[in-house]
Amino acid sequence: MVFKRLLGSLGVGGPTVDTTLDPGAALPGSTLSGQVHLRGGDADFEIEHITLELLARVEAEHEDGESEGTVVFERFTVGGGFRLAAGEERGLPFGVTLPWETPITELYGQPLGIVLGVRTELAVAGAKDKGDLDQLTVQPLPVQEAVLEAFGQLGFGFRSADLEFGRIGGTGQQLPFYQELELTPSSQYAHAVNEIELTFLATPGGMEVVLEADKRGGLLSSGHDALTRFTVSHDGVAHQDWTTLVDGWIRQLVEQRASYGSRSAYEHGGDGHGYHGQRHDDHRSGPGTGTAVAAGAAGLAAGVVGGMVAAEVVDEVGDFFEGDEEDGEED
Repeated sequence: MVFKRLLGSLGVGGPTVDTTLDPGAALPGSTLSGQVHLRGGDADFEIEHITLELLARVEAEHEDGESEGTVVFERFTVGGGFRLAAGEERGLPFGVTLPWETPITELYGQPLGIVLGVRTELAVAGAKDKGDLDQLTVQPLPVQEAVLEAFGQLGFGFRSADLEFGRIGGTGQQLPFYQELELTPSSQYAHAVNEIELTFLATPGGMEVVLEADKRGGLLSSGHDALTRFTVSHDGVAHQDWTTLVDGWIRQLVEQRASYGSRSAYEHGGDGHGYHGQRHDDHRSGPGTGTAVAAGAAGLAAGVVGGMVAAEVVDEVGDFFEGDEEDGEED
């Protein structure tokens, strides 16, 4: 999706910018490539800099309730320091590296309802215009897809996905927000949990997998959440028995119901599977439960969302772009 706009601060006759991203979904931590197309206005202009900003639509919770806003989570300068002649057309190719924690926007080719964008800022003669916006599509890393596939094989379904402003205590989280994938439990675990919330925190060396179980309360006790973190490597994905590994994670999470509050019960060393599990009492810090894009309980391995939800995502993308300048930004 490409939007062309005049450089409003200079009025009619100013240069225009049109950024196109190369086809296909990007990967977290990979190179995002494309080209910035410039067209000169009625006179010569000095292009001071061209900056790409990565934006996300994020939910936050505060004293007055919940709100949704735009967060700029990365900036890249991709050009500048030249004169653009009147009527001149110039293309500037670029390649920038996405943050490893960039949220996933699609799974098995189906949108999750996460809205990301790439905005182009053009600075000319001391004036700046945040003029061009493009939708950013991100697919999971192989290790992320393997974990999600394992949940699907175990009978878990996809409920929703959102981005929440805040930080998860005890992790190496870098961005000011995190992504939650809400999964419906399989019949084997439906008696123990309402849902499992899954967060990926990828790094160049591996990935933290944060699982949170929304517990069902018993007759004499109310429900509560339990949080467990594991780490996995990007290497050897094809040689890992992910279904067995993930099932072990779930069992450990569910077992916390009986021993919740006893730290020693949750601190474990490696068990030969190439991960380390640990419970964190500081829980998820920061506000927000997020707005969920309802996607039904379709099995993860069979596909996530249908045509109706895909249409809703398109509407949300439009709102994201059209309302961007009215929203406050969190840098």
